[in-house]
Amino acid sequence: MHFGKNGTATRSLHSMRGERVYTQREGLLAVPPGRKEKKIQAYYRMLFSAWGCQHWWPARTRFEVIVGAYLTQNTAWTNVESALTNLRSARLLNLQGIRQVALPELERLIHSAGYFRQKARRLKTFVAFLDQHYGGSLRKLFSQPTAKLRQELLSLNGVGPETADSILLYAGNYPVFVVDAYTRRILDRHGILPEKTGYEEIRQLFERALNPLAAEALTTSSGEPATARRPSAGGAGHPPSRMSASRRTNVAQVYNEMHGLIVGVGKNYCRKSQAKCEECPLRCFLPPG
Repeated sequence: MHFGKNGTATRSLHSMRGERVYTQREGLLAVPPGRKEKKIQAYYRMLFSAWGCQHWWPARTRFEVIVGAYLTQNTAWTNVESALTNLRSARLLNLQGIRQVALPELERLIHSAGYFRQKARRLKTFVAFLDQHYGGSLRKLFSQPTAKLRQELLSLNGVGPETADSILLYAGNYPVFVVDAYTRRILDRHGILPEKTGYEEIRQLFERALNPLAAEALTTSSGEPATARRPSAGGAGHPPSRMSASRRTNVAQVYNEMHGLIVGVGKNYCRKSQAKCEECPLRCFLPPG
């Protein structure tokens, strides 16, 4: 990817500051309609310029992405990595392994991820769904239309919008943006949307904002694939992996990068408590006061 320098985003910020209006009902500085998308585009350019490619999702196979999407519910990624390491060491980080392993053993192996009994059952449920509807084939699963597959995933026990969209985007390379708690917090603190805004409204806002960037998305100034670049210091980047470097559409690539960049802001700066606003690359976009 190749974008303009940071100054472009900063000038956009200055032009927007005079257009913010205070909304007493929401208790925040609301960005007028039509400007929200521009702000999100500026955030993308600023963060990518600062941190580069984030190489999400860190996984070797599509099934590993799916397992990780389940395990990361309500826990830190470091806990998920420990559980994935256990499964890999036991040679169970594959469809046949999860299908055949006894439930108590699966619970033991993923204990570090928390809620291990629920998550073990949910992994078994997913494999049973895949076997029943797609003959155990991820290729057939990911050949389905986006809306159909998303609805099927949401119908499974323990799969909410964030988990379903993580599977779609990172395992299936579908152009679906993933909304998480970091996204909500950043939008709220920057006066774009209240933190309790519905998931679909946030997802659609980001997709509208990021779609125009897709034409710029997959090549660097040298013409090399952006996925070949290692992330710079900062953010929540990972070393390139087989899945992070897989081929995807321009739109899916932009969604992929933006979610990884948001995680970097949320983990390192826009924390729930003890936020480090003065050190954040997005500090210049904060509403005054």
